Amino acid sequence: MTTLSAPVESIPAGPRICSLLRVARRHPLAFVGGGLLLLFIVLAFTAPLYAGDPLNMDPFRRLQPPSAEMWFGSDNLGRDVFARTMFGAKISLIVGLTSAACAALAGLLIGITSGYNRSFDNIIMRVMDCLMSIPSVLLAIALVSLTGPGIGMLIVAISIVETPSVTRLVRSVVLSVGKRPYVEAAVCGGARLPKVLWRHILPSTIPTLMVQGATVCASAILLEAGLSFLGVGVPPEVPSWGNMISSSHLYLGIAPLTVFAPGICLAATILAVNLLGDGLRDLFDPRSRRRG
Repeated sequence: MTTLSAPVESIPAGPRICSLLRVARRHPLAFVGGGLLLLFIVLAFTAPLYAGDPLNMDPFRRLQPPSAEMWFGSDNLGRDVFARTMFGAKISLIVGLTSAACAALAGLLIGITSGYNRSFDNIIMRVMDCLMSIPSVLLAIALVSLTGPGIGMLIVAISIVETPSVTRLVRSVVLSVGKRPYVEAAVCGGARLPKVLWRHILPSTIPTLMVQGATVCASAILLEAGLSFLGVGVPPEVPSWGNMISSSHLYLGIAPLTVFAPGICLAATILAVNLLGDGLRDLFDPRSRRRG
């Protein structure tokens, strides 16, 4: 006996496009920032398909102007600036996105623990205050210096530097939500702590955490570029925007694209992340929208 199943109805393309345009019109910052960031991600992770070899050196083609073969010219070692810029985007995005995810997760766990369990609150907050009192660049340099330059240790260092700000923000949200009537009613009704945290506390922290995560991502990308510029980030042979600016700033007058290409890409990426963060803030908190 054959059972006939009803066909699955699909949403027509027209309404889907209209919904997308409606979201773009209501939240242009999130749409522009997210689209620009997505473009950088696609260009970065598909760089091996269209960019040249970022490590190939040709001493006879040092500091060449842009050409059909090398779109952004060559650096002081004869390497393709365009290829190094595109491959450097991958390093910056990996470090920025991974550091933001690690800092957000650590800040969420520590912030919930501090905000809901007041017996540990004073100790945790004093530790966070100590970390925040140290300049982020100096703290990151000290942490990276323990094992030497490397992407893994750089992500760990930036995550530790950015965790205190996320922790304090999550803690403030938990303290505010914990006093609301529905949370107190759940506690008085005998709900267990994991259930209260999962069903009532955690959902209230997610929107704030997403907005803060965008800010942390932008800060992590900029911090990675600064550490690489100082020589304590990724190894010098690895193409990254900070390394490119550091090795080429002396030749700015001869070959300006060796500095401007990674610098403009760095600024555009940070702008995209900040626009996305502002758009998410407007999306989750309509009261914060700027009225023209």
